Amino acid sequence: MGADLSEQSVPAEYRIEDLAHRSGATVRTIRAYQDRGLLPRPERRGRSNVYGDAHLARLRQIADLLDRGYTLASIKELLEAWDAGRGLGGVLGLVAEVDGPWTDEEADRISRAELDARFGGEPDEDAVREAIELGVLERVAGRESEEYLVPSPQELAVAAELYAAGVPLGAITGHLRELRGQVEHIAARFLEFTSEHVFARYLEHRPPTDADATEAATLVRRLRPLAQQTVDAELARAMRLFATRHLQFHLSPDAPAPSDHEPRAVTLPAETIRAVQKLVGERNVSAFIAAAAEREVQTRTLDALTSTGVESNEIHQTG
Repeated sequence: MGADLSEQSVPAEYRIEDLAHRSGATVRTIRAYQDRGLLPRPERRGRSNVYGDAHLARLRQIADLLDRGYTLASIKELLEAWDAGRGLGGVLGLVAEVDGPWTDEEADRISRAELDARFGGEPDEDAVREAIELGVLERVAGRESEEYLVPSPQELAVAAELYAAGVPLGAITGHLRELRGQVEHIAARFLEFTSEHVFARYLEHRPPTDADATEAATLVRRLRPLAQQTVDAELARAMRLFATRHLQFHLSPDAPAPSDHEPRAVTLPAETIRAVQKLVGERNVSAFIAAAAEREVQTRTLDALTSTGVESNEIHQTG
Protein backbone atom coordinates (compact mmCIF):
# COMPACT_ATOMS: atom_id res chain seq x y z
CA MET A 1 0.00 0.00 0.00
CA GLY A 2 2.90 2.30 0.79
CA ALA A 3 4.27 1.66 -2.65
CA ASP A 4 0.90 2.60 -4.20
CA LEU A 5 0.78 5.88 -2.28
CA SER A 6 4.31 6.66 -3.34
CA GLU A 7 3.43 6.05 -6.98
CA GLN A 8 0.31 8.22 -6.73
CA SER A 9 2.31 11.14 -5.32
CA VAL A 10 4.67 11.24 -8.29
CA PRO A 11 3.68 14.22 -10.49
CA ALA A 12 2.62 13.38 -14.02
CA GLU A 13 5.11 14.17 -16.76
CA TYR A 14 4.34 14.50 -20.47
CA ARG A 15 6.28 14.93 -23.65
CA ILE A 16 4.79 17.56 -25.92
CA GLU A 17 3.17 14.90 -28.10
CA ASP A 18 1.52 13.31 -25.03
CA LEU A 19 0.37 16.72 -23.81
CA ALA A 20 -1.15 17.45 -27.22
CA HIS A 21 -2.99 14.11 -27.19
CA ARG A 22 -4.41 14.62 -23.68
CA SER A 23 -5.42 18.26 -24.19
CA GLY A 24 -6.78 18.01 -27.72
CA ALA A 25 -4.45 20.77 -28.90
CA THR A 26 -1.86 20.32 -31.61
CA VAL A 27 1.88 20.42 -30.98
CA ARG A 28 2.05 23.54 -33.13
CA THR A 29 -0.67 25.23 -31.03
CA ILE A 30 1.10 24.39 -27.76
CA ARG A 31 4.32 25.96 -29.05
CA ALA A 32 2.40 29.02 -30.25
CA TYR A 33 0.84 29.44 -26.78
CA GLN A 34 4.32 29.26 -25.25
CA ASP A 35 5.58 31.94 -27.63
CA ARG A 36 2.61 34.18 -26.72
CA GLY A 37 3.21 33.73 -22.99
CA LEU A 38 -0.07 31.87 -22.45
CA LEU A 39 1.61 28.65 -21.39
CA PRO A 40 4.58 28.33 -19.00
CA ARG A 41 7.78 26.99 -20.47
CA PRO A 42 8.40 23.26 -19.88
CA GLU A 43 11.07 21.94 -17.58
CA ARG A 44 14.24 20.97 -19.36
CA ARG A 45 15.50 17.43 -18.66
CA GLY A 46 18.66 16.77 -20.58
CA ARG A 47 17.71 17.02 -24.22
CA SER A 48 13.96 16.73 -23.57
CA ASN A 49 11.21 19.16 -22.54
CA VAL A 50 8.90 17.89 -19.80
CA TYR A 51 5.35 19.16 -19.17
CA GLY A 52 3.14 18.58 -16.14
CA ASP A 53 -0.48 18.65 -15.00
CA ALA A 54 -0.31 22.44 -14.62
CA HIS A 55 0.32 22.72 -18.36
CA LEU A 56 -2.57 20.39 -19.10
CA ALA A 57 -4.93 22.36 -16.85
CA ARG A 58 -3.84 25.64 -18.45
CA LEU A 59 -4.49 24.28 -21.97
CA ARG A 60 -7.98 23.19 -20.93
CA GLN A 61 -8.68 26.63 -19.45
CA ILE A 62 -7.56 28.31 -22.68
CA ALA A 63 -9.74 25.98 -24.77
CA ASP A 64 -12.75 26.68 -22.52
CA LEU A 65 -12.32 30.46 -22.79
CA LEU A 66 -11.85 30.26 -26.56
CA ASP A 67 -15.10 28.29 -26.82
CA ARG A 68 -16.80 31.10 -24.92
CA GLY A 69 -15.69 33.67 -27.49
CA TYR A 70 -12.66 35.21 -25.77
CA THR A 71 -9.67 36.31 -27.82
CA LEU A 72 -6.16 35.10 -27.05
CA ALA A 73 -5.26 38.66 -25.98
CA SER A 74 -8.04 38.78 -23.36
CA ILE A 75 -7.23 35.25 -22.20
CA LYS A 76 -3.64 36.31 -21.66
CA GLU A 77 -4.82 39.22 -19.46
CA LEU A 78 -6.96 36.88 -17.38
CA LEU A 79 -4.21 34.30 -16.96
CA GLU A 80 -1.62 36.94 -16.08
CA ALA A 81 -3.96 38.27 -13.39
CA TRP A 82 -4.35 34.77 -12.04
CA ASP A 83 -0.59 34.16 -12.06
CA ALA A 84 -0.14 37.46 -10.20
CA GLY A 85 -2.29 36.09 -7.38
CA ARG A 86 -5.50 37.98 -8.13
CA GLY A 87 -7.40 34.74 -8.63
CA LEU A 88 -9.33 33.47 -11.61
CA GLY A 89 -12.05 31.40 -9.97
CA GLY A 90 -14.46 34.34 -9.73
CA VAL A 91 -13.73 35.44 -13.30
CA LEU A 92 -14.37 31.96 -14.68
CA GLY A 93 -17.54 31.79 -12.57
CA LEU A 94 -18.71 35.08 -14.11
CA VAL A 95 -17.89 33.78 -17.60
CA ALA A 96 -19.85 30.59 -16.93
CA GLU A 97 -22.81 32.55 -15.53
CA VAL A 98 -23.05 34.86 -18.54
CA ASP A 99 -22.39 32.10 -21.05
CA GLY A 100 -24.87 29.69 -19.45
CA PRO A 101 -28.47 29.19 -20.60
CA TRP A 102 -30.73 32.22 -20.24
CA THR A 103 -33.86 30.11 -20.33
CA ASP A 104 -35.16 26.94 -18.68
CA GLU A 105 -36.15 25.60 -22.09
CA GLU A 106 -34.26 22.47 -23.13
CA ALA A 107 -33.21 21.63 -26.67
CA ASP A 108 -34.87 18.71 -28.45
CA ARG A 109 -34.38 16.63 -31.58
CA ILE A 110 -36.66 16.03 -34.52
CA SER A 111 -36.38 13.72 -37.50
CA ARG A 112 -36.86 14.96 -41.03
CA ALA A 113 -40.02 12.86 -41.35
CA GLU A 114 -41.48 14.44 -38.19
CA LEU A 115 -40.48 17.90 -39.38
CA ASP A 116 -42.16 17.46 -42.76
CA ALA A 117 -45.29 16.10 -41.08
CA ARG A 118 -45.59 19.19 -38.85
CA PHE A 119 -45.41 21.49 -41.85
CA GLY A 120 -47.90 20.04 -44.30
CA GLY A 121 -46.29 16.70 -45.08
CA GLU A 122 -44.46 17.91 -48.18
CA PRO A 123 -40.64 18.33 -48.08
CA ASP A 124 -39.54 21.95 -48.49
CA GLU A 125 -35.78 22.18 -48.90
CA ASP A 126 -35.75 25.99 -49.10
CA ALA A 127 -37.65 26.30 -45.83
CA VAL A 128 -35.32 23.85 -44.05
CA ARG A 129 -32.26 25.67 -45.40
CA GLU A 130 -33.60 29.00 -44.12
CA ALA A 131 -34.47 27.49 -40.71
CA ILE A 132 -30.87 26.25 -40.41
CA GLU A 133 -29.56 29.68 -41.40
CA LEU A 134 -31.71 31.27 -38.69
CA GLY A 135 -30.58 28.72 -36.09
CA VAL A 136 -34.09 27.33 -35.59
CA LEU A 137 -32.69 23.95 -36.69
CA GLU A 138 -29.16 22.51 -36.49
CA ARG A 139 -28.04 19.49 -38.46
CA VAL A 140 -27.03 16.42 -36.44
CA ALA A 141 -24.02 14.79 -38.06
CA GLY A 142 -23.25 11.09 -38.07
CA ARG A 143 -26.83 9.81 -38.20
CA GLU A 144 -28.15 7.30 -40.70
CA SER A 145 -31.50 9.11 -40.87
CA GLU A 146 -31.76 12.88 -41.32
CA GLU A 147 -32.17 14.47 -37.91
CA TYR A 148 -32.03 18.00 -36.49
CA LEU A 149 -31.35 19.60 -33.14
CA VAL A 150 -34.03 22.11 -32.12
CA PRO A 151 -32.46 24.69 -29.74
CA SER A 152 -35.89 26.18 -28.96
CA PRO A 153 -38.80 23.71 -29.28
CA GLN A 154 -41.17 26.56 -28.35
CA GLU A 155 -40.05 28.64 -31.33
CA LEU A 156 -40.55 25.69 -33.69
CA ALA A 157 -43.98 24.99 -32.15
CA VAL A 158 -45.02 28.62 -32.76
CA ALA A 159 -43.95 28.33 -36.39
CA ALA A 160 -45.95 25.11 -36.79
CA GLU A 161 -49.06 26.72 -35.27
CA LEU A 162 -48.76 29.77 -37.55
CA TYR A 163 -48.34 27.50 -40.58
CA ALA A 164 -51.41 25.48 -39.55
CA ALA A 165 -53.32 28.76 -39.29
CA GLY A 166 -52.50 29.54 -42.91
CA VAL A 167 -49.36 31.67 -42.69
CA PRO A 168 -46.85 30.84 -45.48
CA LEU A 169 -43.42 29.63 -44.38
CA GLY A 170 -41.73 32.54 -46.16
CA ALA A 171 -43.82 35.02 -44.16
CA ILE A 172 -42.99 33.21 -40.91
CA THR A 173 -39.21 33.31 -41.47
CA GLY A 174 -39.39 36.91 -42.67
CA HIS A 175 -41.28 37.90 -39.53
CA LEU A 176 -38.73 36.04 -37.38
CA ARG A 177 -35.85 37.95 -39.00
CA GLU A 178 -37.59 41.27 -38.33
CA LEU A 179 -38.49 40.28 -34.76
CA ARG A 180 -34.97 39.07 -34.05
CA GLY A 181 -33.48 42.42 -35.04
CA GLN A 182 -35.86 44.28 -32.73
CA VAL A 183 -35.29 41.88 -29.81
CA GLU A 184 -31.51 42.12 -30.22
CA HIS A 185 -31.85 45.91 -29.99
CA ILE A 186 -33.84 45.51 -26.75
CA ALA A 187 -31.21 43.10 -25.38
CA ALA A 188 -28.40 45.50 -26.27
CA ARG A 189 -30.17 48.39 -24.54
CA PHE A 190 -30.85 46.31 -21.42
CA LEU A 191 -27.18 45.30 -21.33
CA GLU A 192 -26.06 48.93 -21.68
CA PHE A 193 -28.48 49.96 -18.92
CA THR A 194 -27.35 47.31 -16.44
CA SER A 195 -23.68 47.80 -17.31
CA GLU A 196 -23.92 51.53 -16.60
CA HIS A 197 -26.01 51.37 -13.43
CA VAL A 198 -25.14 47.98 -11.91
CA PHE A 199 -21.97 46.34 -13.21
CA ALA A 200 -19.71 49.33 -13.89
CA ARG A 201 -18.30 49.28 -10.36
CA TYR A 202 -17.40 45.57 -10.63
CA LEU A 203 -15.88 45.68 -14.11
CA GLU A 204 -13.80 48.85 -13.85
CA HIS A 205 -10.65 46.73 -13.52
CA ARG A 206 -9.42 44.79 -16.56
CA PRO A 207 -9.63 41.98 -15.70
CA PRO A 208 -11.84 42.39 -12.58
CA THR A 209 -10.60 41.21 -9.21
CA ASP A 210 -11.67 37.74 -8.15
CA ALA A 211 -14.00 39.14 -5.46
CA ASP A 212 -15.65 41.63 -7.83
CA ALA A 213 -16.14 38.95 -10.48
CA THR A 214 -17.74 36.61 -7.93
CA GLU A 215 -20.15 39.33 -6.78
CA ALA A 216 -20.95 40.28 -10.39
CA ALA A 217 -21.74 36.63 -11.18
CA THR A 218 -24.20 36.57 -8.28
CA LEU A 219 -25.87 39.71 -9.64
CA VAL A 220 -26.10 38.22 -13.14
CA ARG A 221 -27.91 35.23 -11.62
CA ARG A 222 -30.38 37.56 -9.86
CA LEU A 223 -30.94 39.95 -12.76
CA ARG A 224 -31.02 37.37 -15.57
CA PRO A 225 -34.81 36.87 -15.53
CA LEU A 226 -35.59 40.60 -15.30
CA ALA A 227 -35.15 41.34 -19.01
CA GLN A 228 -37.55 38.59 -20.04
CA GLN A 229 -40.07 39.50 -17.33
CA THR A 230 -40.03 43.15 -18.43
CA VAL A 231 -40.41 42.27 -22.12
CA ASP A 232 -43.23 39.81 -21.31
CA ALA A 233 -45.11 42.45 -19.29
CA GLU A 234 -44.66 45.20 -21.91
CA LEU A 235 -45.56 42.86 -24.78
CA ALA A 236 -48.74 41.80 -22.96
CA ARG A 237 -49.68 45.46 -22.39
CA ALA A 238 -49.00 46.44 -26.00
CA MET A 239 -50.80 43.40 -27.45
CA ARG A 240 -53.90 44.12 -25.40
CA LEU A 241 -53.87 47.79 -26.43
CA PHE A 242 -53.38 47.25 -30.16
CA ALA A 243 -55.45 44.06 -30.45
CA THR A 244 -58.40 45.81 -28.78
CA ARG A 245 -58.15 48.76 -31.17
CA HIS A 246 -57.83 46.42 -34.15
CA LEU A 247 -60.87 44.38 -33.13
CA GLN A 248 -62.98 47.49 -32.48
CA PHE A 249 -62.13 48.80 -35.93
CA HIS A 250 -63.22 45.59 -37.64
CA LEU A 251 -66.37 45.08 -35.54
CA SER A 252 -67.73 48.62 -35.65
CA PRO A 253 -68.67 50.12 -39.05
CA ASP A 254 -68.45 53.63 -37.57
CA ALA A 255 -65.05 53.17 -35.93
CA PRO A 256 -62.38 55.61 -37.16
CA ALA A 257 -59.49 54.15 -39.11
CA PRO A 258 -56.23 53.67 -37.20
CA SER A 259 -54.24 56.87 -36.97
CA ASP A 260 -51.23 57.26 -39.23
CA HIS A 261 -49.58 59.29 -36.50
CA GLU A 262 -49.14 56.40 -34.06
CA PRO A 263 -45.51 55.37 -33.47
CA ARG A 264 -44.22 52.36 -35.40
CA ALA A 265 -41.17 50.25 -34.65
CA VAL A 266 -38.37 50.42 -37.20
CA THR A 267 -35.28 48.18 -37.08
CA LEU A 268 -31.97 50.01 -37.50
CA PRO A 269 -28.44 48.58 -37.52
CA ALA A 270 -26.70 48.73 -34.15
CA GLU A 271 -23.80 50.62 -35.77
CA THR A 272 -26.21 53.36 -36.86
CA ILE A 273 -27.64 53.71 -33.37
CA ARG A 274 -24.17 53.92 -31.80
CA ALA A 275 -23.06 56.53 -34.35
CA VAL A 276 -26.10 58.69 -33.63
CA GLN A 277 -25.60 58.29 -29.86
CA LYS A 278 -22.03 59.49 -30.19
CA LEU A 279 -23.21 62.45 -32.27
CA VAL A 280 -26.21 63.72 -30.26
CA GLY A 281 -26.30 61.72 -27.02
CA GLU A 282 -28.49 58.83 -26.00
CA ARG A 283 -31.56 60.91 -25.08
CA ASN A 284 -31.73 62.59 -28.47
CA VAL A 285 -31.39 59.50 -30.68
CA SER A 286 -35.10 59.12 -31.49
CA ALA A 287 -35.60 62.83 -32.14
CA PHE A 288 -32.51 63.01 -34.38
CA ILE A 289 -33.50 59.99 -36.48
CA ALA A 290 -37.07 61.28 -36.81
CA ALA A 291 -35.84 64.74 -37.83
CA ALA A 292 -33.35 63.26 -40.33
CA ALA A 293 -36.05 61.09 -41.87
CA GLU A 294 -38.47 64.03 -42.04
CA ARG A 295 -35.85 66.22 -43.70
CA GLU A 296 -35.17 63.52 -46.28
CA VAL A 297 -38.91 63.19 -47.00
CA GLN A 298 -39.24 66.97 -47.39
CA THR A 299 -36.18 67.11 -49.68
CA ARG A 300 -37.56 64.39 -51.90
CA THR A 301 -40.98 66.06 -51.94
CA LEU A 302 -39.40 69.36 -53.00
CA ASP A 303 -37.36 67.57 -55.67
CA ALA A 304 -40.50 65.89 -56.97
CA LEU A 305 -42.43 69.17 -57.04
CA THR A 306 -39.55 70.95 -58.78
CA SER A 307 -39.28 68.18 -61.32
CA THR A 308 -43.03 68.29 -61.95
CA GLY A 309 -42.91 72.09 -62.34
CA VAL A 310 -40.04 71.92 -64.84
CA GLU A 311 -41.84 69.29 -66.91
CA SER A 312 -45.03 71.36 -66.86
CA ASN A 313 -43.19 74.47 -68.07
CA GLU A 314 -41.49 72.54 -70.85
CA ILE A 315 -44.84 71.16 -72.03
CA HIS A 316 -46.38 74.64 -71.86
CA GLN A 317 -43.51 76.19 -73.86
CA THR A 318 -43.65 73.44 -76.45
CA GLY A 319 -47.38 73.93 -76.80
